[in-house]
Amino acid sequence: MRRRLGLTATTAAFMLAGVSGSPAATADIQQSAVVSANPINTTPHVLDGTVRAIAVVGTKVVVGGSFTKVREAGSGKPEIARKNLFAFDVSTGKVDTAFKPAVNSTVYALQAGDGGTVYAGGGFWIVNGAQTGGLVRLGVPNGQLVTAFKPNVGGGVVYDFKRHGGKIFLGGMFTKVRGVARNTLASVNATTGALDSGFTLAPSDPRAGALKVYKLAINPQGTRLLINGTFTRVSGQRRVQIAMIDTQASPARLSSWATEQYADLCNINSFHTYMRGMDFSPDGSYFVVVTTGGGYGTSALCDSAARWETGRTGSGQRPTWVNWTGGDTLLSTAVTGAAVYVGGHQRWQDNPYGRDFAGPGAVSRPGIAALNPATGKALSWNPTRTRGHGVETLVATPKGLFVGSDTDQLGKEYHGRIGFFPLP
Repeated sequence: MRRRLGLTATTAAFMLAGVSGSPAATADIQQSAVVSANPINTTPHVLDGTVRAIAVVGTKVVVGGSFTKVREAGSGKPEIARKNLFAFDVSTGKVDTAFKPAVNSTVYALQAGDGGTVYAGGGFWIVNGAQTGGLVRLGVPNGQLVTAFKPNVGGGVVYDFKRHGGKIFLGGMFTKVRGVARNTLASVNATTGALDSGFTLAPSDPRAGALKVYKLAINPQGTRLLINGTFTRVSGQRRVQIAMIDTQASPARLSSWATEQYADLCNINSFHTYMRGMDFSPDGSYFVVVTTGGGYGTSALCDSAARWETGRTGSGQRPTWVNWTGGDTLLSTAVTGAAVYVGGHQRWQDNPYGRDFAGPGAVSRPGIAALNPATGKALSWNPTRTRGHGVETLVATPKGLFVGSDTDQLGKEYHGRIGFFPLP
């Protein structure tokens, strides 16, 4: 059963979410233990669509995705119209009545900004009636545009972005930033949105479909940026679906780190890229990549989670460990030091010999799992989740783990596409 909390305990549990702190990259969240398998019961419910992004801004939790209505937890609560973006109070779970920006399409990524603000990226181009492009900064809780921030991303979608210090790195299917040609990858000033003219790395040559940068990750030191997507080359050099950028260099340059392990086709007709979530460890020494793509066992990294060492250089890189699901998609990951959390619509982990069935050694982990950072093997943590398309986002805080997805069931109870697992 899910944790039943009275008002005082509920407040304490949400305050444990932490939830204030540095608005820089979230990869540096170190946790001392694996979170509870028993989620709190006061997170609000998203009633349709998909939760794709979560960010904590002071005492507010901002939630983005593709949805139209939400409801506070508890019996008899009314539906509240909120399209693609809303916020709730971290101490009570109540939906914020002041934060209701009008966003005309999907929000794919969120990150806290300085001074009670949040950055949002996605497939939208109009916010609060203004033509904005796919990356904006909003006040929390008033929901108003921060007009000084004007990157004016044009020509398509911002799928992901990462802020570190005074810079924001963004990836997607866009073609321009502030009227200057930038195809799928760019860097802008975090205060003004001005284009970083020195950041000119250019993904190219898609393996299938359109050219796209899908996910980014940045190490806590801000010196290494990972990108993944449909590309097979970056600035003329071979980098199949994943590349590491040295952001410490001036100007930023492509790192020598390279791997051919994601060059396998992995059901290419269905997945133009099978790369999905990535996250660095809290100390930045390694990162984890999760994928979709089909059950090909140990011959390819489709439908897997893999650990890679950040400090290695040169071509031919291989993962430290791999955990295969045996044919089910992984979409998201969060690395906390105590665990590597992975979410998707998987049925099993530790299943390299399965092909849509549980092979030798497989363990049941429906929808969400925790892996041992050193070995990659599944830990005993097993809250379960209804599968659907799967868990789209995992966000670690100093005191727990937020989960966002397209399905309603977390553990044995209805949870409305958002969950929070506190640290014990």
